Amino acid sequence: MGLQDQVSKNISLQDAIDKKRAEIRTDAYSMSIGEWISLYENNEIDIHPEFQRFFRWTSTQKTRLIESILLGIPVPQIFVAQRSDGVWDVVDGLQRLSTIYQFVGILKNENGELIPPLVLEATKYLPVLEGKKWDDPTDKKNSFTPAQRLHIKRAKIEASILLKEGDEASQYEFFQRLNTGGSPLSDQEVRSCILVLLNRNMFEWMRSLSDSETFRECIALSDRAIAEQYDLELVLRFLVFRQLDEAEMRNIKDLGEFLTEKMIQLTRSGGFKRDEEEKAFKQTFTILQNATGANSFRRYDPDREAFVGGFLASAYETVASGVVYNCKALSRKAVDLEKIIRNIWKHEVFIKNSGADVRASTRIPSIIPLGRKMFKP
Repeated sequence: MGLQDQVSKNISLQDAIDKKRAEIRTDAYSMSIGEWISLYENNEIDIHPEFQRFFRWTSTQKTRLIESILLGIPVPQIFVAQRSDGVWDVVDGLQRLSTIYQFVGILKNENGELIPPLVLEATKYLPVLEGKKWDDPTDKKNSFTPAQRLHIKRAKIEASILLKEGDEASQYEFFQRLNTGGSPLSDQEVRSCILVLLNRNMFEWMRSLSDSETFRECIALSDRAIAEQYDLELVLRFLVFRQLDEAEMRNIKDLGEFLTEKMIQLTRSGGFKRDEEEKAFKQTFTILQNATGANSFRRYDPDREAFVGGFLASAYETVASGVVYNCKALSRKAVDLEKIIRNIWKHEVFIKNSGADVRASTRIPSIIPLGRKMFKP
């Protein structure tokens, strides 16, 4: 590469950096916890209580936050996005704010009902916090004193306000980068946050699909995977891959980002036919449940002539995509699905492209077309 080309490349990179930096503007304030409480009481901040199901702070983690405030340990800043109506949407910091609001006794769930106030636990540095509360008229002995409550209200937590220009969804891309304190979210839990914001009805619809008995029997996931909403991600993969053309498959780079982008597209698509998608989903997993049940997405061992191990994503992508692509034909003609699945595990293309070290950008454009072909009656 010549000097001129190198300069041109550097200029292009700097132009791109400058353009994106101009789109992402921030402002910052140092705010007292009393002010954060006032914002919540006046409905001037939205912590999205529907997200509470996605966050898994324990009582111990919550107590440690209150302990940090009491000891003067800095609390990480809260990131918010300012809406057109002036209300702040919490992008990162929901767990911290929810803990404070629950301790003070003002936190409400998504139905507008007060959540029982937080009762603190003993900690390493302040074991005397055991059983302490914010202010309980019936238990003054274990309540904070007025001076202690003032100390907390006067403590500062910085607010960083994101003023990113563009659509609403782009603001919540920051979830992936700003998911800091506490238990980190899985990729799908981040997507669920985005989906609830964009279209809560669609989130609930996808959640109902994931609760389908035939689907759950076929995927046979662990409790941990379900807790991290992997079942919901599998519903999304089904919807995305169902009619995806092969040219688009070859353009997949990062699967997580691709799924997020496609989810937003589906959410906003006026042509998305929910009834048709639900029918295809239910038909697919009814067919599989009747044919192979919990073996549908497990590895087939030819030597043992048995399905072994647990759920495998590559098997799911191949089999579920193949069955739904041929769903109408399969419902009219008797086919030995178990035999087809066994043969997939012997197929050279599947063997080559289904290993743990194979990237999604290579796997998807190889195994989904294979599944569509293999299940064709």
